[in-house]
Amino acid sequence: MIRPKFLALLAAVLALLWLVGGWFVSGPLPNDVEFAVREGQSFGQVAEQLQAAGAISSPLAFKLRARVLGGTAPIKAGRFLLPKGASQRMLVDILQGGKVIRRFVTVPEGMPSIMVQERLMAQPNLAGDIAVPPEGSILPDTYEIAMGESRAAVVLRMQAAMSRVVKELWAKRSPNTVAETPAEAVVLASIVEKETGKPAERAMVAGLYSNRLRKGMMLQADPTIIYPITKGKPLGRRIRQSEIAAVNGYNTYAMIGLPSGPITNPGRASIEAVLNPAATDALYMVADGTGGHAFAATLDEHNRNVSRWFAIRRARGEL
Repeated sequence: MIRPKFLALLAAVLALLWLVGGWFVSGPLPNDVEFAVREGQSFGQVAEQLQAAGAISSPLAFKLRARVLGGTAPIKAGRFLLPKGASQRMLVDILQGGKVIRRFVTVPEGMPSIMVQERLMAQPNLAGDIAVPPEGSILPDTYEIAMGESRAAVVLRMQAAMSRVVKELWAKRSPNTVAETPAEAVVLASIVEKETGKPAERAMVAGLYSNRLRKGMMLQADPTIIYPITKGKPLGRRIRQSEIAAVNGYNTYAMIGLPSGPITNPGRASIEAVLNPAATDALYMVADGTGGHAFAATLDEHNRNVSRWFAIRRARGEL
């Protein structure tokens, strides 16, 4: 006859084996899946989600094992990658913060606001619609985004970042800057951003345009012609004579001074260049064939640089 104590011990051993064995054994998840935990969800709600996703067979058993064997760390909100066949122990480790999927969106230097709006609208992990942000209000950078975060909230973070950077750099500006306000600094920086792809040239280009503004010369920056046509997107063709002559708030071939607003979202380096321009007597520049520019203080010198540039283009078969 089997004694009651033995039966009780056997039951305890079997229960322990069930508890511990189910904690470590591979689970039923057939494939790797992404799994989202929203802010404020209870463990019970998450357990039911795991069952619906096919990661566990019993929410009750999972909660019991997690309570006894899973430690005291809370589960985190976020998006997680659950691997195929994940054990219950692995699931709890992941949900307690081991493998949060991080998502980012990047705004490169010189991306106009219309393209920022398009990039954010194309992000499937964000929610809600947004209008095109004001030009020059977005700081180019890489931003972490949360699953289901509103696009409007992301834009506000980008704009807050721009405000912080402008305020920081304005406080450290050189007395040689021509910008009389932070807003003017952003406008001029947006032109510098579009006019050179070489980081080492930014301060020089800023110095050149600063000289032109001081002398009351037209800036004659090609990107300011394009902006009213495409809102900063590539034109995809040569600028027409009628567009060079067009009178509007942006075309610096038809006006003296700064355009009426930024023509793109300038990066930190371009803003810094405008607020700390190079000391130069340059008034003219033209492409030099290397991706940079040849600078000149006189029109005669500039014309010689232009002749060299046309010779390079003819040798390339571009003319």
